[in-house]
Amino acid sequence: MSVQYYEAVGRRKESTARVRVMGGSGRFIVNEKEAAVYFPRVGDLHDILRTFAAVGQDAKKYDITVKVNGGGVTGQTEAVRLGVARALVLLNGDWVSALRKHGLLTRDARIKERKKPGLKKARKAPTYTKR
Repeated sequence: MSVQYYEAVGRRKESTARVRVMGGSGRFIVNEKEAAVYFPRVGDLHDILRTFAAVGQDAKKYDITVKVNGGGVTGQTEAVRLGVARALVLLNGDWVSALRKHGLLTRDARIKERKKPGLKKARKAPTYTKR
């Protein structure tokens, strides 16, 4: 028996999330753990589930499984959020405008700037001394 699911990839900074959304009973698994355990920080889980609120759906009607790696907590949270939004678009194409209106389909392309030669960090220069 095969289950119909919709898979999408979300990325942010160094994080990549592979998200699968399917009809179900509201299970949300991230890297083999419950989402509430994986994202214990206040607001992170709510931020991810904003995608369902934006399209007027109840997250309890769907099972979500996520494989996420790389980056930190914020990058992973936002990568998962983008992946869920993209998977919902595959599930129902009419939701694009609602998700776009809330800014949930836009990939945040900002990444860490590279360190330049002669500088301590990307832009921090050594202290200037005249003598």
